[in-house]
Amino acid sequence: MKPTKRLEGKHVLITAAAQGIGRASAIACATEGATVIATDINHALLTDLGKMHPNIHVESLDVRNSGQIAELAARTPALDVLFNCAGMVHNGNVLECSDDDWSASFDVNVTSMHRMIRAFLPRMLERASSTRDVSIINMASMVSSIKGFPNRYAYGASKAAVIGLSKSIAADFVAQGLRCNTLCPGTVDTPSLRDRIAASPDPIAAEKNFISRQPVGRLATVDDITPMVVFLASSESRFVTGQNMLIDGGVTI
Repeated sequence: MKPTKRLEGKHVLITAAAQGIGRASAIACATEGATVIATDINHALLTDLGKMHPNIHVESLDVRNSGQIAELAARTPALDVLFNCAGMVHNGNVLECSDDDWSASFDVNVTSMHRMIRAFLPRMLERASSTRDVSIINMASMVSSIKGFPNRYAYGASKAAVIGLSKSIAADFVAQGLRCNTLCPGTVDTPSLRDRIAASPDPIAAEKNFISRQPVGRLATVDDITPMVVFLASSESRFVTGQNMLIDGGVTI
């Protein structure tokens, strides 16, 4: 598909951009004309991503480190779009979730967004005062945050918290021209998913189980998700805020 430059002139920052949805989103946004700051803790994969498009600039960043985030925010142009994509999946029910598992899930999946938004929001609001078109996109999930699934206790709780966080941001700053929405994908074929499948006792059965969740009969690809990222980053979604955008292949019908 020929790019339409829907994000021309926008500055976009994406966390967890080294692989999976974050990587595909960085490339999609850059192709649509945005200047993209792609961040991750995996510097080797980031370096490779930086070669994919001249509009992509890479920065090593640990979203658990407030100091690193503040330092990056201080030297980054005011953002038009912040896409908080970083996350982790803990497997297990409440009896299989230690305090450390719970803390790690919330630190990566929720508190990292709090840190990023707190650091970048002031200058985003300055930008919004003139453009009335600034967007925060937070990665949630259809798993447990919308529909309950077994063995996703900490993950589901943390992703539900992302929705609450996002609606609060949307409500607090809608009058100032800032939008905040969540992405709620189904099961996406990413390196993270492949690692979890490979680590299961029966990888073939595990893959079939993941596929069977989706009534459409297949896993999502990253290219099924990036059009929604571009839409929420673009001016086309300027009347959309506080919403949970489901891309789940019919799981929650």
